Amino acid sequence: MDTIAQATDNFSITNVVGQGGFGIVYKGKLPYGQEIAVKRLSGNSSQGLKEFVNEVTLIAKLQHRNLVRLLGCCIHDNERMLIYEFLTNKSLNFFIFDAEKRTTLSWRTRLDIVTGIARGLLYLHHDSRFNIIHRDLKAANVLLDEDMNPKISDFGTARLFEREHAVLCTETVIGTRGYMSPEYVQEGKFSVKSDVYSFGVLLLEIMSGQRNQGNQNLVTDAWKLWEEQSILKLLDEAVESTVVASELSRFIHVGLLCVQECPDDRPSMSSVFMMLSSDNLVLPTPRKSSASRSIGGFIADHHFYDSDIISVDQLTITGTEGR
Repeated sequence: MDTIAQATDNFSITNVVGQGGFGIVYKGKLPYGQEIAVKRLSGNSSQGLKEFVNEVTLIAKLQHRNLVRLLGCCIHDNERMLIYEFLTNKSLNFFIFDAEKRTTLSWRTRLDIVTGIARGLLYLHHDSRFNIIHRDLKAANVLLDEDMNPKISDFGTARLFEREHAVLCTETVIGTRGYMSPEYVQEGKFSVKSDVYSFGVLLLEIMSGQRNQGNQNLVTDAWKLWEEQSILKLLDEAVESTVVASELSRFIHVGLLCVQECPDDRPSMSSVFMMLSSDNLVLPTPRKSSASRSIGGFIADHHFYDSDIISVDQLTITGTEGR
């Protein structure tokens, strides 16, 4: 505890780099010079305590170049803290929605960021020792290192899933407006395909520099442009002079495949990564809606009910009960 207090100048307000429902994030420096990020749990946050336990349990067992690295945790009296590697370029959110800062994101950098996020999700869903659904993938939860390599962060709402339980259910939907899949918002059902949907939204945001929220619904605009065969109009003007049209078309095409309304229509992250990495594949045609959506696109026998509520973010919606 003393080491962390010293590293953050006794949790000085000048070292605050972020804040949320869980508490405050501080920048710090250890005695031997390593910079760290310290997530300090609010003392009166029972939600945050559940997130703390969940994050320590999951991320401590994961290692991947596109996941933020947990260095340790501190439990002292009523204090609960998580210590991470410090990433100098903050979050993707800090860049893509700022008119000036997003001009520093070249076309090639954007492609690398999208591919890196896809690689990290693929690891969570398929390649790690565990199978993990993140549940809150968004621009603010993608951190960037000094070389602009993306690292997925914030595993407070993540869930382990078994292969035989392809779909989980919750009575309370917790997430971020604009990134949550239709079946999650409307029915409380989530799966790896919910993460795929969030990834698709994030991909479209990176390509366009626009946020998917409010009256400016990016996903709706993207579908409209697709139907008009004018999808290239979605491009952020900041990279207009350097964009490769065929790459833009392919990436947005993949993004639309990811945000299809029916979860069964969405590709797996292994397919997504393959489609992003190869320009020789013939991509399927995305469908905005599907008749199978009436039953949520899921097999009822595979539902697993998740009664634990472990996170508060920007939006809480009460889902359907007694499925």
